[in-house]
Amino acid sequence: MTSSLGNSNDIIIREIKIGTNGILKAAIIYTDGLSDANAIQEFVMESLMIDLNDIPIGETIMNESEIMNTLKNYALTVGELKEVKDFNMLFTSLLSGNTILLIDGAELGFIIGNKNWQQRAVAEPTSQTVIRGPKEAFTENLRVNTALIRRIIKDTNLWMEQVELGTRTKTNIAIMYINGVAEESVIKEVHARLNEINIDGILESAYVEELIQDEPNTPFPTIYNTERPDSVAACLLEGRVAIFVDGSPYALIVPTLFVQFFHSPEDFYQRHWMATFVRLLRFFAFSISLLFPAMFIALVNFHREMLPTELLVSIASQKENTPFSTLTEVVVMEIAFELLREAGLRMPRVIGSAMSIVGAFVIGTAAVEAGLISAVMVIVVSLTAIASFVAPTYNIAISGRLLRFGFILLAGMFGLFGIVLGLILLILHLCHLKSFGIPYMYPFAPFHLVGQKDTVLRSPLQKMTHRSSYFSKNLVRQHAPSTKEKKSKGKT
Repeated sequence: MTSSLGNSNDIIIREIKIGTNGILKAAIIYTDGLSDANAIQEFVMESLMIDLNDIPIGETIMNESEIMNTLKNYALTVGELKEVKDFNMLFTSLLSGNTILLIDGAELGFIIGNKNWQQRAVAEPTSQTVIRGPKEAFTENLRVNTALIRRIIKDTNLWMEQVELGTRTKTNIAIMYINGVAEESVIKEVHARLNEINIDGILESAYVEELIQDEPNTPFPTIYNTERPDSVAACLLEGRVAIFVDGSPYALIVPTLFVQFFHSPEDFYQRHWMATFVRLLRFFAFSISLLFPAMFIALVNFHREMLPTELLVSIASQKENTPFSTLTEVVVMEIAFELLREAGLRMPRVIGSAMSIVGAFVIGTAAVEAGLISAVMVIVVSLTAIASFVAPTYNIAISGRLLRFGFILLAGMFGLFGIVLGLILLILHLCHLKSFGIPYMYPFAPFHLVGQKDTVLRSPLQKMTHRSSYFSKNLVRQHAPSTKEKKSKGKT
C-alpha cells in the first residue's frame, strides 16, 4: 500500500493489536495534516486497544462478519463510519482526510470520517460588498458553504446531490435545489452536463463554469457566480439550481439571465423606489462604459453638426496641437488605462489602489501637457472608466470592456451608422443566447409581464406574488391580502 502512494512520509500507518490477548492485527492509516490526530487517538485507538478488551474478540467472536459488526457497533465511537471494499475508494477517502481501519485477514475495511485541516474562516465578501445586508461570504470548504445555505433555508425540500469530478483531483461537486420549486428539466440538464466532464483536475468553480456553459464563444457570461450565501438562497427560492465546488469560495447559479448581472442583493434590503433608481443607474453606467468613447469619435469625426458650436470650437482648439487622430487617442488611452487597472489588481493590496490613481493622474496630466493627448480625451476615458466600475458583478464589466473596443473601431470607420450596426448585431447575439434552455434576454425577449416586476424596475415585495414560469413549476411565492383584509387592517 505504501508503494502505491510513493512511500510518502505524510501517510501515517499505525499497526496495533486488538481483541483478547491482542489476537487480531489491525492498521490505522491517515494523512498527516488532513486528519484530526487527537480524535484518532481518543476515539479510535483508545477504543480499539483499551475499551475493546472487555469484548471476547478472538474467543467466542471469531467470524469475520461478527468481528466487523462488533467493531462497528461497540468499539468505534465515531459519527461517520463507512465500509470500504476496493482500493480506489480507500485511496480517495484516505487522501481526502479520512482515516482507514484495516483488520488483518478481513475483506472489508472502515472509513472513519474525521477530516480536519486548516481553512479560512467565514469573512466579509470581497467582490460583492453591500452597505446593508449579511456580512458573510463562502469559504473554500464545501461543507461550510452548504451549511451557510442550510442556515438560511430551513426547508426539508432543500435537496443536495453530490458528484465527483476530476480523474486526479477527485473534486467534490454539490448540486443544490429546492424540490418542487426548481424545474426537473433544468436539474436533469445540470446532471447531464456535469456527467459529460472528463478532465484530470477541477481546481476552481471557473473550470466547471466553462465546461458546462451553453455558448463558449460569447463575451457575455451565461452562468452567474457569487460569493454571497444570501444571493444563492434568493436564487434557489426563485427555482434556480446552485452548484458548489470544493475548494472554491464562489457558487454557480443556473439558469442565468442578462439582467441578473445588474442586480445586487442589496436591492431587496432597501426601499423599492431606491432600488429601482440604483438599477436604472447601473444600466445607464453600462451604456456609458460601452458606447461613450465610440459616440465621441463618431460625433467629432463624422457628425460635427450635432455638437453645439461652442463645444465644437473648444474640442477643435484642443486638437489643433495634438499629432494623433481622435481614434488613435481613444485606443491609446483605453489601452493605457486597462494596463493601469490590471497592474493595480496584481500589485500588493496596500499600494495597488494608490498606484492606479496616481498612475492615471500622472500619465493623463503628462500626456496633456506634452501635447500628445487632448484634455477632453482624458475626461472621456475617465468617465468611461468610472462607469465601468458601477456594475455589481465583475463578469459583466469585463464584457463591456471587451465590446467597447469593437464599438470604437466601428465608430472610427462608419460613425453613428457603425454604432447602430454594432448595437443591432449585439442585440441579435444576446437574443440568440440561452442558459440551460432559458432565453438569456428573458423577460424582454420573449416578453413576460410577470417577470417585469424584477428586471430594470424593482416592484414592492407585496406585488411579487408569483415566480417566473421559466424557472419554476411552483409559481406562487406569497398570497397577496384580499381587499377585505386590507380594509379590515385599515380600520383597526
